[in-house]
Amino acid sequence: MSRLAQSVSSDPVRVQNQMDFDYVVTEMRPKPNLLQNLLRAYLVGGAICMGAQAIMNFMLSLGLNQTQAGGRTAVILIFIGALLTGLGVYDQLARFGGAGSAVPITGFANTVVAPAMEFSREGYVLGMSAQLFTISGPVLVYGVLSAVISAGIKHMFGF
Repeated sequence: MSRLAQSVSSDPVRVQNQMDFDYVVTEMRPKPNLLQNLLRAYLVGGAICMGAQAIMNFMLSLGLNQTQAGGRTAVILIFIGALLTGLGVYDQLARFGGAGSAVPITGFANTVVAPAMEFSREGYVLGMSAQLFTISGPVLVYGVLSAVISAGIKHMFGF
């Protein structure tokens, strides 16, 4: 137990003051509008996915097969996400849409570019390159790990 916790628990007046403070903080904290947040996330995520589908349909109309069109669509979305992050637009979109902007592949591009931009002033090696995957690194590690595990299961059981 920390010294502060020991001093608070040993003094009844401080305990009451702490309880009063906790109550005031709880009561004064703004309550999130869940319906509004859900609607915004749905709209932003849906708009990103709708744009991605439009790009995919355009690629298919050029005569590419599904796999080729999907790969090119992903590259274009990553480029757009990185570009919007660099211009500062993606942060505003994320503030408005919350999780709706984080789920699509453009959110991944944002998590790679934002730390790189933030630490670029520290140099290319120790700044930008070292911090590039700060946020997205664990996602990549667990994504690759789950792919290896699922491929091993598929290989063992012949799915």
